Amino acid sequence: MDSRTTPESAAAPALLRTGVPGLDSILLGGFAPNRLYLLEGEPGCGKTTLSMQFLLEGARRGEKVLYITLSETAEELHQVARSHGWDLAGVHIHEVIPGEEVLSGEETYTVFHPSEIELNEAMRGFLKEVEHLQPTRVVLDSLAELRLLAGSALRYRRHVLALKRFFAERRVTALVIDDRSSSEGDQHVQSIAHGLIVMQQEERQHGTDRRKLRIAKYRATPYRGGYHDFVIRKGGLQVFERLDGQEHRVADASHRLRSGIPTLDELFGGGIESGTSTLLTGAPGTGKSTLAAQFVDAAARRGDNAAMFCFDEATPTLMLRTQALGMDLEGHRKAGKLKIQKIEPAELSPGEFIQMVRDTVERMNAKVVVIDSLNGYLQAMPDERFLVIQLHELLSFLASRGVMTLMVSTQAGLIGSHMTSVVDASYLADNVVLLRFFESEGAVHQAISVLKKRGGRHERTIREFSLDQGVHVGQPLNYFKGVLTGVPEYRGERKDLRTKGDR
Repeated sequence: MDSRTTPESAAAPALLRTGVPGLDSILLGGFAPNRLYLLEGEPGCGKTTLSMQFLLEGARRGEKVLYITLSETAEELHQVARSHGWDLAGVHIHEVIPGEEVLSGEETYTVFHPSEIELNEAMRGFLKEVEHLQPTRVVLDSLAELRLLAGSALRYRRHVLALKRFFAERRVTALVIDDRSSSEGDQHVQSIAHGLIVMQQEERQHGTDRRKLRIAKYRATPYRGGYHDFVIRKGGLQVFERLDGQEHRVADASHRLRSGIPTLDELFGGGIESGTSTLLTGAPGTGKSTLAAQFVDAAARRGDNAAMFCFDEATPTLMLRTQALGMDLEGHRKAGKLKIQKIEPAELSPGEFIQMVRDTVERMNAKVVVIDSLNGYLQAMPDERFLVIQLHELLSFLASRGVMTLMVSTQAGLIGSHMTSVVDASYLADNVVLLRFFESEGAVHQAISVLKKRGGRHERTIREFSLDQGVHVGQPLNYFKGVLTGVPEYRGERKDLRTKGDR
């Protein structure tokens, strides 16, 4: 059942921690003890790695743990452990693998079918090992071999039921693995198991494969539903808990954060409220990233912490560009007031990115967060509709922390009235700022305007925007009509056009 629909029981027994970062949070503490759990997934998705972490966590706590393998040898398991830097000295491994006599044909059965004898011998062997060792945690890898040895669905189900009863009577928490080799899935065990974890691996045409898991079943116990991304790196498997916007209470926008540029703050009616999100959108080169950096620089100068997550621009380039405009991002970073993280969308899953933002905000108590850009963020997503859902959850979390979020979105095209946004997040953002190019007297100029602001009143004017040894916002372009089309019509006198310093 999902945690949002069922309260936790105060009398519930102590849960067993899985040893997998993030998974215990999804399970709201870990596994209920003395139960049988099914771990399903295609080959290569990380089932063995998760199982080893489960046993190693028990060994670290002084428990006796047992790995029963019907498919891999002990040497293969040790090799997997060495690749992660683990020592399996505290993990007992029991192999149930046919010997060389199967290949030589020396085994002959005259009365019984070979599968009946082999299944009984296999079961008898590892049950005896459990009786001898008396472990608290057991991994059985895998059910596919037992299914084949059983021969029939009825016989297989009876053996699994007997295993469940056997483990429960001996107060063993068992994690059984299934590689989903059955075309219809192993619904026999799914109905018997106390809990079911489904692991998936998705191939991508470019970049690393994406892995995710979900808790498909957990009897009488609350958990966090939905899919959660995870990765396998040296050191093991790490799960990134999906944010749930319903769990976060939105903080009141109690004060405005200023940019340090009076004319820009006038556009926003005095500044941008804390706990709100602002979308900076426009054509490439209009100054969206620079405008976001200006708010970051101003925040650090007044003593607030800030974080920038850059999908598109390299950090050295950002430093050189902003330094030429009078910003000291490098100084803020050295002082610990600013963190700049370069994001590689082809290598990072969306869940991992959200966890990165969450950890940074909580660790630094950041008051300003920049996501540059949503176009790069989109490349990390398999489908645009998931981007909007996850972005909404992330913005809800940041709002609950009182963070001012600045999101950069690059429109397709450079100039004209047919500019389009690849990612439409305008309805999610509390504020929307539009930056555009426009042509005047044979030169290209930039304009800025605030199209939307939920936190209060703002200017409806269009002002000239320039980046010349700093960020400059000029006076309203009252003498022009059609600036947002890119080719405006001048309505003033010619002398005003020639002499006015901030057209």
